[in-house]
Amino acid sequence: MIQQVQISLPAFNRGFHLITTIIKDQLPDLPQQGILHLFIKHTSAGLTLNENADPTVRSDFERFMNDLIPENYAGFEHTMEGPDDMPAHIKTSFFGSELSIPIQNHRMELGTWQGIYLCEFRNHGGNRKILASIYS
Repeated sequence: MIQQVQISLPAFNRGFHLITTIIKDQLPDLPQQGILHLFIKHTSAGLTLNENADPTVRSDFERFMNDLIPENYAGFEHTMEGPDDMPAHIKTSFFGSELSIPIQNHRMELGTWQGIYLCEFRNHGGNRKILASIYS
């Protein structure tokens, strides 16, 4: 059986943001076991799982990604939507647009130190939508 729900995220500033609680709060009751698939419906923001305790991990991600894929790179042709747009598309492809998380005992089976990140790659990305599919 498959159940789907659209999750609405508020606008976040550019960076890596823990959204585990926002996801949990908008999900229906989860089955005893299954898979939760999350798909972000945008080309300039991504999803990943990582450290949920130390906020310096998120700032280090931001700093490293900006060094790796800088704004105003002279080789970009797609520049009409601002200097953060093309780097955002590349970063999204780098991180990806989806996650699959096991469900056990009616909850997401995340590791002790794992949290769901919204990777917001635009300076002003706006509200984001995630399609959650629950497979039981």
